[in-house]
Amino acid sequence: MPRFEIFSNGQHIGWSELEHGDPPMGVAHGIFIPGPGYSGIQEQVRASTQRDQRHFKFTVRVDGVEVPASGASIADYSGNSEADEMEVVVLGIEYPAYGDVFPEHVAAYKQQWGA
Repeated sequence: MPRFEIFSNGQHIGWSELEHGDPPMGVAHGIFIPGPGYSGIQEQVRASTQRDQRHFKFTVRVDGVEVPASGASIADYSGNSEADEMEVVVLGIEYPAYGDVFPEHVAAYKQQWGA
């Protein structure tokens, strides 16, 4: 699986494999692995989990190319347990870009639904 680099306001904050997706909805999501840049915004992200996070200006890149999406968010519940429970969700990835970036999601969807 490719490694998707996550940025906030242009600063690298971590990565994800974006291992799950919903092609018809244009959504990809996966476990968020924080990098050193995340510590500076982590408390703010935790406080805004399940709220508007547009001010973080999250972007996603793969192989140096930005994934064309309408937005992204991070759900950080790591303060509520001993486990690092963090997820990144990328929204509004339109076709044909979705199929180009996530061919395995499209193949799994077609196999599941016989499309």
